Amino acid sequence: MKNLFKTKSLEALLKQPGEGTHALKRILGPVNLTTLGIGGIIGAGIFVLTGQAAAQYAGPAIVLSFIISGFACAFAGLCYAEFASMIPIAGSAYTYAYATLGELFAWIIGWDLVLEYLFGASTVAVGWSGYVVSFLKDMGVVIPPELTAATGKTLIQLPQTGWTMLTGAIASQLQATGVDPATLPQVTAYANVPAMFIVAAVTVLLVVGIKESANFNNVIVILKICVILMFVIFGFKYIQSDNWTPFIPANTGEFGQFGWSGIWRGAGVIFFAYIGFDAVSTAAQEAKNPQRDMPIGILVSLGVCTVLYIIVALVLTGVVKYTNLMVPDPIAVAVNAAGDGLYWLRPIIKVGAIAGLSSVVLVLLLGQPRIFFSMANDGLLPAAFAKVHPRFQTPYIPTIITGVIAMIIAGMLPINILGELVSIGTLLAFVIVCVGVLVLRYKRPDIKRAFKTPLVPYVPVLGALAALSQMAGLPLDTWIRLIVWMVLGLAIYFLYGRYHSKLRK
Repeated sequence: MKNLFKTKSLEALLKQPGEGTHALKRILGPVNLTTLGIGGIIGAGIFVLTGQAAAQYAGPAIVLSFIISGFACAFAGLCYAEFASMIPIAGSAYTYAYATLGELFAWIIGWDLVLEYLFGASTVAVGWSGYVVSFLKDMGVVIPPELTAATGKTLIQLPQTGWTMLTGAIASQLQATGVDPATLPQVTAYANVPAMFIVAAVTVLLVVGIKESANFNNVIVILKICVILMFVIFGFKYIQSDNWTPFIPANTGEFGQFGWSGIWRGAGVIFFAYIGFDAVSTAAQEAKNPQRDMPIGILVSLGVCTVLYIIVALVLTGVVKYTNLMVPDPIAVAVNAAGDGLYWLRPIIKVGAIAGLSSVVLVLLLGQPRIFFSMANDGLLPAAFAKVHPRFQTPYIPTIITGVIAMIIAGMLPINILGELVSIGTLLAFVIVCVGVLVLRYKRPDIKRAFKTPLVPYVPVLGALAALSQMAGLPLDTWIRLIVWMVLGLAIYFLYGRYHSKLRK
């Protein structure tokens, strides 16, 4: 039992984990790290989940959900910044847990991060698919609906928005207007082929090299910020204040569906929208000056994106009634709702969304292999996961494995299940990081910290409590999936990881 909670010393962590075939290139500066964070944050949350969370949980008050999640992320971001500057090693929260809470907790958080990064990439790929299908339709290219949604899901054809997934919320809205969903054209989906395609394409790019990937991300970040600002600026005059009434819709009688409980559940669900700033920490081993640049990348990207989220949520729910936002491309729907006045903006918005979602898939698929890389270096995963390509100097084996699994998941599962799984996995990671900062402050106050989390212990405690409270607001079936996932992970650890751990040799 004692070995399960044995920590890895900071001195051991800070040693370069191998040379030659095990070395990663340090080529990322503060600008690349900041755009990496923005590239990871601005994506499915703003282009997809904002509309769906408003339609199902919070209504126009989704703005308040974003503010709640933003505060929770600010606390966690400060804790991540301290760790990233102090332990500039690939692996993010996994590495931090190994240094503070012990090997078992490190494994738990490493396995949990698969939910954030691998499943997160799949979630964003599903959102990417929705915008690509819509854009191609505008160009006269129609992809059969059977090839654009999760396996086995029923799609119905709505007059205004085309094909969309049939859910309880959609059915209730139709019935409220006197329309029987059974009377509308329906098909059953085989797989989400466009989502699988983008995951495969990004995986190839990541195998080729981190510099090429970072340069691609920089261009995409500039493009999608410009597109978002255009939507805000030009969409502002099409806001109808009636769409904000009631700002907090009455509770339906069920916890989490409108009212203040809906705002809280909405905060937990759209928490997914903030994922990305912590992905910066997974690239710590490829940063030129991690002690200085990692806090910059994490905190600046988080601040910029929080402001953009709040503004976009206000405009989106002002242009379109929240009940009409249960679609995979809500911003495109908002532009369409504005009529001919914004007709010229439709293709620009969709191209920007497609590009923006592409960069999020890239950031998340970049993060996951580097966590596997660190776990393999510690012996908790097979040595193949620690191999670096001799030419490209990237962890190509875990990158390919991650890409293949993410591609299959993106093709088979719907975005709502994926989004909630990613949210609860990320929130758990934030809890452990916040607790870890507190533990290390008391156990090792002598360690040199290039960046210090302010107001300790209040910020770490508030960060952990905020994350826990948002986890409590998530649906029960999401908790059940998390428990099943963790039981599977613990089985792998006790059957393989603990016998091969280098810490015990």
